Amino acid sequence: MSMRNIFLSIALCFFGLSGMVYGAEVQKIGVIDLQKIIDKSNAGKRSSVEIKSQGKKMEQILKKKGTEIEDLKKTLDQKALVMSDEARGAKEQDLRAKIQDFRSLERRYQDVLRELNVNFSRKITKDVFEIVERTGKAGGYSLIIDRRVGGVVYAPNAIDITDKVIEEYNLMDAKRNKKEGASAKSKKKQ
Repeated sequence: MSMRNIFLSIALCFFGLSGMVYGAEVQKIGVIDLQKIIDKSNAGKRSSVEIKSQGKKMEQILKKKGTEIEDLKKTLDQKALVMSDEARGAKEQDLRAKIQDFRSLERRYQDVLRELNVNFSRKITKDVFEIVERTGKAGGYSLIIDRRVGGVVYAPNAIDITDKVIEEYNLMDAKRNKKEGASAKSKKKQ
């Protein structure tokens, strides 16, 4: 590095630092609560209802299968003494298979619900980040962070833009649903 480049680098650093000291620009910082947006937005509420609905359907199926297993256990316990060893062995094998199927189905349902939750959260998060980026640019924010993930212990309500983001997200979601509803109606007519 030549002497001229070193001098230029030092001068730039000096002027850069002096600009921070003498003409410090006020930085605008915003805070959002992503979990609150997911919980309170229309899209978040719909996704919660959908997940709960799927969960209840799965719970009913598991309950029915659990009842079948209990009935099979009772029958086996009641008739075990009068059954041949071969018949009892077949019934016990059938019971073990049903229990294994039940546990497998239960794990599969948990995975489906977890994946459904992740997919809804991912979509909502993507939409929210687009809104936050637009809000940040339009509002002149230097930084917008998530209250829970960013390690924020305290932030005054004046810099919390969560409610504004929820409002914008609900508007965007309503417009999207109108478009989807209109395109679904036009497909039915064709």
